[in-house]
Amino acid sequence: MTHHETPEAATPAPTPAMGPLRARYGERYRWYLLLSVMVGTMASIMSSTIVNVAIPGMSHHFSLGQERAQWVSSGFMVAMTVSMLTTPWLLGRYGYRRTYVGTMLLLAGGVAGGMANDFSLVLLARVAEGLAAGVVQPIPAIIILRAFEPHEQGRASGIFGMGVVLAPAIGPSIGGVLVDLFGWRSIFYMVVPFCLASLWLAYKFVPTTAPGGAVAARSGGLDVRGLALGTVGTLCLLNGLVALRGDSPLEAAALLGGALLSFGLFIWWQRRLAAAGGTPLMNLALFGYRQFAMGSVVAFIYGTALFGSTYLLPVYMQVGLHLSASHVGTILLPAGFVLAATIAGVGRLADRQPTWALVSIGLALLAASFALMMLLRADSALWLLVAFAIVGRIGLGFILPSLNLGSMRPLAKPLIPQGASAINFVRMLGGAAGVSLCAIVLEWRLAAHGDSLANPQTSPARLAAFDEVFAMLAGLCALAICAAWQLRIRANPDDAPRKPG
Repeated sequence: MTHHETPEAATPAPTPAMGPLRARYGERYRWYLLLSVMVGTMASIMSSTIVNVAIPGMSHHFSLGQERAQWVSSGFMVAMTVSMLTTPWLLGRYGYRRTYVGTMLLLAGGVAGGMANDFSLVLLARVAEGLAAGVVQPIPAIIILRAFEPHEQGRASGIFGMGVVLAPAIGPSIGGVLVDLFGWRSIFYMVVPFCLASLWLAYKFVPTTAPGGAVAARSGGLDVRGLALGTVGTLCLLNGLVALRGDSPLEAAALLGGALLSFGLFIWWQRRLAAAGGTPLMNLALFGYRQFAMGSVVAFIYGTALFGSTYLLPVYMQVGLHLSASHVGTILLPAGFVLAATIAGVGRLADRQPTWALVSIGLALLAASFALMMLLRADSALWLLVAFAIVGRIGLGFILPSLNLGSMRPLAKPLIPQGASAINFVRMLGGAAGVSLCAIVLEWRLAAHGDSLANPQTSPARLAAFDEVFAMLAGLCALAICAAWQLRIRANPDDAPRKPG
């Protein structure tokens, strides 16, 4: 992209590699392709959320402590976060269909965890599933930007998002039934039907080559050094944030310092590799596009608020308001359906309305939802809780189909796979930070109010502590709005990408 190209000029056309398949299946082909990647992505998301219901049974079977059993979930998250960065290289090296089919086979291969009699093998199976889930999750954004015309991309993103949000909604529910009927091993088998369906769809509708000739022509080797630095940084960050919640501040400081050093070295190495003509894991030229840079800031803060609230809301309902676990699921269910409907509607708006406006509306509604939670008390009506949760999910529905599209539309063609990987990576880092941030701040404010989660009684002090965490999340969303305003397109030379640093 030169300094005189506009964002519109950089909008990619459908890839020539899809020509024969489009000729065979007609104009509906792109929707079949979207369905193919949606089924696989649903399987990957379901595999990330379903395991939580099996951790108690797994802990009992292998006689594990809670901290060690939790690595089944943490190991998956680390593998998923880091492997997202390898998607562009895999698409360029092995082609689109082979990469996608490989991830589905690896995800289905996680059934080995259900057969294992050693916890290390269970953990290894979860890490393998995490690697597959990380590679596949950036792919739909690439498909939408490559296979669909600009005026259809929002609608496609909305339909895809509506399908995908159902996975985390139904996953734990079905998983709970399976665990009750057949034990913890059954959760490893749940994604297999989705994987088999996605494999059949892949061989019918997914093109053999990676989207776009410029990407397919990449011949450099995988940036193993960058991958190692990113992995170490992510591991140190996640463990450091967990250590902050314990009684070892020195350990937490050492781990967080290691994360800072690793990510610093990662950025240095990416710059050096790019300058030497190599193929970096994350092309820092992406952040020379103002809209992508600001979109990444929004994605990090949004990930922090989203994942943090996903942790906080069930704890608040059970420990703060003393609702049963079944009540919590029932209360959040209407909000899930509203989210799916909102995504479908906003997807159509995303084709006509500016991204910065839709994302700002979504963040404002999300902030309002957190602020409204501060009004609830132990004797508040349950319908208020349902209504406030729905406000937040409507906000999410405005953000999900809009943010990725608005951030990546200005990118030059060869950078689209890199952009999809990078923005997913940033969002996942924000999510990992959000869960620990909410837990740490909650424990800190409870201690400041002279309470703890171990206390079976709800007190005004406990509710005050929860209110302060909700206020923090509302403040984060308000901060993200400032970055969202920068997503506005400016038709002047200052918008041209600058070389980082």
